[in-house]
Amino acid sequence: MQSYPYIWNYLPLVLQILVALGVACGMVGVSFLIGKHKNSRTKAGAYECGMDPIGDARGRFSVRFYMVAMLFILFDVEAVFMLPWAVIFRRLPAITGSRMFGFYEMLVYLGFVGVGLFYVWKKGILDWSNDKGDL
Repeated sequence: MQSYPYIWNYLPLVLQILVALGVACGMVGVSFLIGKHKNSRTKAGAYECGMDPIGDARGRFSVRFYMVAMLFILFDVEAVFMLPWAVIFRRLPAITGSRMFGFYEMLVYLGFVGVGLFYVWKKGILDWSNDKGDL
């Protein structure tokens, strides 16, 4: 068996990084060389979802907007926590020693998620029809 320095184990990673940088720089460079460069007032203007920007960008938003954004992140993260459980679900009896422990564990977890969703629903955060303050 041939011996070589430990740092050579990182050669595939270094090559992958170099290829990624080369591809990225190459695409930007080719786009710069063959792309059309016509600067106009329309191109220099701000793009607001296909609409002309009106008013100040620092306008006030309803607190409901931020609440819904935080709730999306919260429930999205909770869904991510269910993925590892689902991956090892069939091996849970061997890991925990109990046949139904993993299932009941997820039921408790989903119960907490359900209680949180019920709380948010009863608070009216998900009901956008009542929020006319920011229009």
